Amino acid sequence: MAAVRAEPSLARLLVADDQPHILTALEMLLDGNGYQTQLVASPTEVLDFLQKETVDTVLLDLNYTRDTTGGAEGLELVSRIRSIDQTIPLIVMTAWGNVDLAVEAMRRGASDFVQKPWNNRQLLEKVQEQVERCRGLRSSQRRLEEESAEAREIQKNLLPSSIPQFAGYDISAITQPMHFVGGDYYNVVKISDTHTAFCIADVAGKGLPGALLMSNLQASLKPLIRKDVEPYELCNRLNRVLCEIMPENKFISFFYGVLDSQSSRLTYCNAGHSPPILLGADGSASELNSSGAILGKFPKWQYEQRSFNLNNGDRLVLFTDGVVEACDEQNEPFGEQRLMQIGQKFFGQNAAGLQDALLNAVRSHCGEKFQDDATMIVLQVKQ
Repeated sequence: MAAVRAEPSLARLLVADDQPHILTALEMLLDGNGYQTQLVASPTEVLDFLQKETVDTVLLDLNYTRDTTGGAEGLELVSRIRSIDQTIPLIVMTAWGNVDLAVEAMRRGASDFVQKPWNNRQLLEKVQEQVERCRGLRSSQRRLEEESAEAREIQKNLLPSSIPQFAGYDISAITQPMHFVGGDYYNVVKISDTHTAFCIADVAGKGLPGALLMSNLQASLKPLIRKDVEPYELCNRLNRVLCEIMPENKFISFFYGVLDSQSSRLTYCNAGHSPPILLGADGSASELNSSGAILGKFPKWQYEQRSFNLNNGDRLVLFTDGVVEACDEQNEPFGEQRLMQIGQKFFGQNAAGLQDALLNAVRSHCGEKFQDDATMIVLQVKQ
């Protein structure tokens, strides 16, 4: 019979059985066909080994000393291995195998099933198949990780590398994508000696689709951020561009404001975005309630803008839905009211300190399990 041989440098197997003569027989068969085998005799040894080492396939018995016929201990081991590694192939073996046991093992994550006494050629074919599957899966994972890292770097470069600071004001901003890339966007740009523009946006969609739309937004927005383009006109122009490229089920919420640092006057336009929160120096908390239509859906919409004066000590908090819609275990969102209350509690902090306090409160509320991208800008008047 022609041997079914593996590539020795890549094919490493973990073999688990509580019977020494079975381990010896499997070691002779597998080593003789080019595999590198590590032998263990108990579920505990299997789990300890997989916590420290990487193998291409696990070949394990379903019956151990605690349960010699039913396979319960082996089935539990399959589940435990899957909690450690979702990708590693598992070939299970049992002398008491039946269809129900095989089905249950596969349901828990086993990749294939062999019944004792085994046929050498069949076992080797199954091992080779699973090793090749493992190699292919890990190769795909490496490519995905490399592409994800490149995508993260590209998106990072679309966001400001630093936030411009100017006398009498303090600004801090942060974004936290739910996946390796996200659909949130923010920017802070000085457009003259006394005027600074800042914006925040939330694309409907997460992950790569959201990130692609975010990059389109950034490219369309960049040439419009100028002193001679008023916020309402910027939103009108941006909306017309985005309506031409926006997919049917997508849209973007957007807030754009220009601060005149000389007069401390803020002029802004809100295109369907969560209203920013104004924390007043007098201890008050309110929302900037002006809102127009979302971007990318209504090409003829005419946006409006509003203006108001900021006072010394005021803090303006801009955020995306991922902040206030982060839910706890009871599915209760963090909410705008809680954001206001935390903002008032930590009012004495600078912009970065207030931002950290707010996001830490959100993280605590949702147990670090954000359901969406989360972005925040904090503007503090300290004249």
